[in-house]
Amino acid sequence: MQGVGLPRVGVEGATLHAAQWAISDRQAALLICLPVQQRLTSPAKLLLAWKGVQRSPRKRFLDAVIRDVCSGAESLGELDFARMCRRVGLPAPTRQAVRAGGRGRVYLDASWDDVGLVVEIDGGHHFLALNPIDDALRQNERVVSGEHVLRRPVIGLRLQPDQFLAQVRAAYYALRRASG
Repeated sequence: MQGVGLPRVGVEGATLHAAQWAISDRQAALLICLPVQQRLTSPAKLLLAWKGVQRSPRKRFLDAVIRDVCSGAESLGELDFARMCRRVGLPAPTRQAVRAGGRGRVYLDASWDDVGLVVEIDGGHHFLALNPIDDALRQNERVVSGEHVLRRPVIGLRLQPDQFLAQVRAAYYALRRASG
C-alpha cells in the first residue's frame, strides 16, 4: 500500500537534511560523521545522495566535509586534522588505513605510506580502562614494522594545534628526506 504510514527518508537523506538544518558548521560536520562511523550507511551511499542535492545553504562546507568523511575521516578530530594538514601544506594523508595487527585488522587514523609516518588522533575513550594497553600494543607493532607513529590527543589539537602540526610537518619532511 503506497502512502500508508508516516513519511520517511533513508539514512542518507536524513543525514543530509540534519546537516543542512544544524545550528553550526561544527554540528553539521558531526551529523555527517556519525552515521558513517556507526556503519548506518556507507561513504559511497552518502556521496551518491549528496550528488543529488542541488542547493544547500552549506553547499561548499558540506561538500568538503562529505569528501573528507567519504575518504575515511570518521570523527571531528580526524576532520580537523585533515583541514589543519592542508593549511600547513602537507599532502593529504590516507585515512583509516588498514594494517595487519596481532589480533586482526588495525585501522590507523592517518598515514603517509610514502614516508612511513602514522598519526593517531586519540579521543577521550583512548584513555579509559584497558584502551591505553591496546593502543600501546598497536603502536609498538607499527614501530616494529618500521613505521613512525605520532600520537595526538584530540584535546591537544584543540589547545595547541600549531605545536602538534609543527611536529607532524617536521616528521613528514625529515622522513621524506631520509627516504629520498
